[in-house]
Amino acid sequence: MHSPSVRDPQAAKGVTFGLTAYIMWGCFPLYFALFEGMPAFEVLVHRILWSCVFLVGLITLLKRWTPVVAALKEPRRLGRVLICALLIGANWGLYIYAVESRQVLQASLGYFLTPLVNVALGMLVLREVMARLQLVALGLASLAIIIQFALLGELPWISLMLALSFGSYGLFRKQIPLDGLSGLFVETLLLFPLALLALTWLSLQGESHFLYDAPVSVLLVSSGVATALPLLAFAGAARRLRLSTLGFLMYINPSIQFLIALLIFGEPLGTIQLATFIMIWLGLALYSWSSWQSRPRQVVD
Repeated sequence: MHSPSVRDPQAAKGVTFGLTAYIMWGCFPLYFALFEGMPAFEVLVHRILWSCVFLVGLITLLKRWTPVVAALKEPRRLGRVLICALLIGANWGLYIYAVESRQVLQASLGYFLTPLVNVALGMLVLREVMARLQLVALGLASLAIIIQFALLGELPWISLMLALSFGSYGLFRKQIPLDGLSGLFVETLLLFPLALLALTWLSLQGESHFLYDAPVSVLLVSSGVATALPLLAFAGAARRLRLSTLGFLMYINPSIQFLIALLIFGEPLGTIQLATFIMIWLGLALYSWSSWQSRPRQVVD
């Protein structure tokens, strides 16, 4: 007997959290464009420092120190966390550079490619068996990159590095038993000494913008909040939604970035680039369809 359809309030909350997270991430080009004229390296240093400081307060407020302390008591596991930290730090820095150099189209392409890079890494590293449609999707994305290289004479290296760094981050992150908030804090904590040394060096060289201009200093401090808030929203979504639903919502982020690049930053989109975007979108459609088809079916009495 089929029970009447009941709207799940937790799922509705999950969708709201997911939309909030991905819309915030999608609008990041507008936020990081405010740092124009400041080196991407310096912005990255402050993003690490203030993310760590903000997360200390947040974890204290939420009383979430137990998993953090447990992770710090196992130094052998911190090796993988450090790899994650370096990968996410590289991803952040490259993304800031892409925005400041007005290459947001390449950044959006990188995040469109990320799910397909995950498929490739799963197949190559974890020896996962891929569905036929997923392999076709991966082939389409690879062909799109080859076409760009062959016809434009340049490799979309920002796109590839963003996708590879974030895809590899996800691969290692899966092997660490930490929730998103605790994991991000431990990662930024491991990078904190390096960022502090970098800030000291910038100050000694007279190249630091911090504390010399109040609005700029406030903006730099705000990067910690801007990093943590969408992650909190995403964590709220992940607890309430199926992975397949989260997978569909994920495309909101690069789609918004794509529109911002075209409509606000006025970045040029040539015919070849558009064709390769379409090929990657088609690949993503096949990938999403394959993931949807292979999802566990819910038996209704």
